Amino acid sequence: MTAPTPRRPTAGARDSGGRRLDESMTLLVEVMERPLDPGYAEAAARRAARGEAPPRARRGIGMVLLALLGVLLGLLTVSAARELRAPQAEVAAARQLLEDQIVERRQTGDSLREQSVDLSAQIEALQHSALASQDPALLQTLRLDAVVNGSTPVSGPGLVVTLADGGGGLEDSEADPGARVRDADVQTVVNALWASGAEAVAVDDQRLTSMSAIRNAGDAILVDLVPLSGPTYVVHAIGDSDSMQTAYARTGAPAYLQLLGSRYGISSSVVPQSELELPGVGTQTLRHAEPVDDDAVDEDAGVPGAGGDGVDETEDETQEERP
Repeated sequence: MTAPTPRRPTAGARDSGGRRLDESMTLLVEVMERPLDPGYAEAAARRAARGEAPPRARRGIGMVLLALLGVLLGLLTVSAARELRAPQAEVAAARQLLEDQIVERRQTGDSLREQSVDLSAQIEALQHSALASQDPALLQTLRLDAVVNGSTPVSGPGLVVTLADGGGGLEDSEADPGARVRDADVQTVVNALWASGAEAVAVDDQRLTSMSAIRNAGDAILVDLVPLSGPTYVVHAIGDSDSMQTAYARTGAPAYLQLLGSRYGISSSVVPQSELELPGVGTQTLRHAEPVDDDAVDEDAGVPGAGGDGVDETEDETQEERP
């Protein structure tokens, strides 16, 4: 016969004396019968007494509210982005109005400039007709001075120096800003031409005088406050083309332009021309004058202060270093 299998005492079983059979294993009994700390049960009982929702329900409600808030913020962001990107009728109208005003003012300025040149030519013609019979020598001096100070149109042989932005002047936000022709580059070429014996110089049909200034305004180059169109800039210089070309090659301008070409892609060329025509700027504004004795005027020197040496200089400005 086989021996009977001993039965495992159930939890809470007691012996004949009334003691629990597992009394010696109190810690294990506590873990098995009450795995959670009694404090959790007390906290749950207090929440139930106050009528509060259990933690899991509150977490679910919080997740739902968070999701709704995210959806609301997303809708607001999309709506704001569409409003910003959509063209506003008022903004477009204001922009068009400004563009029209700029074009109109520019046309008005060009018209007034042409009118000033025409009036100056009429004044000069009347002055010449009056001096032709009274003082022919003074008339000849005034004519020579008009050529030198740029008030009258001139023509003759000379050189044409062309500068062009690197990359053909294409609009590219990532392009190197040094690839654009700047005022310092035009100044370098103009001063080299004066030093080479030029008698008259013009930049994009803007005649230069002793009072001319070449500056930058943003990306635009200004000659006497007149913006040049670009991206190609043409400098005309009247004088003996052969001697000017030789003297120009000895200046520092060719090496400077070669450096711009190799580093920034700015192209340049020098071409002699047998016939050039440069416009005049009209009668120059008289800044100040002083009376002199007739005996003190040297006939060979011409009118004092008229600058009859035939060499002009553009305004000397500090050349900003390229990046």
